[in-house]
Amino acid sequence: MATYKEIQDYIRSKHNTVVQTCWIADMKEYHGLNKRTAPNRTSIETKVKPCPKDKKTLITEAFKYFEMI
Repeated sequence: MATYKEIQDYIRSKHNTVVQTCWIADMKEYHGLNKRTAPNRTSIETKVKPCPKDKKTLITEAFKYFEMI
């Protein structure tokens, strides 16, 4: 499984845009990849920074590239 840094670097090099780690975590949860909840998360039900729609396809593409989904 790729690290957050590897996913960020892949998206930055391929699409020249930066994605936040919380967006990656949101998409991992969406695809059922999360194994644990971050210790600094304030509430399990709410998300402070959910992934924007235009970044979802980029992150999903990176997951497929790294064979995570």
